[in-house]
Amino acid sequence: VQLQASGGGLVQAGGSLRLACVASESIFNSMGWYRQAPGKQRELVARITSGGTTSYADSVKGRFTISRGNARSTVYLQMNSLKPEDTAVYYCHMERGHYLRDYWGQGTQVTVSS
Repeated sequence: VQLQASGGGLVQAGGSLRLACVASESIFNSMGWYRQAPGKQRELVARITSGGTTSYADSVKGRFTISRGNARSTVYLQMNSLKPEDTAVYYCHMERGHYLRDYWGQGTQVTVSS
């Protein structure tokens, strides 16, 4: 399974970015976004199940929205009201199959300046 993430960049605090992840497979248990800031552990930001159920980290609730594109292998993360603490490398993730295998994209840098 290949995951291709895009959409990161540099934005001022209060701005918006949209990340996209295109997967080579459209059948999965869930897809989502994790992030890792320097010196910190990777953390879950948002995920969406194959049935469309979404969940978010408390720190991004009300600001970020995860959604699936018309192509079922595409997932977006709309990030609004960005804060400097959102600065991190964002990784696309897929959990797939009966054995809950994990797949990761290459990461995209998001930098929010104050």
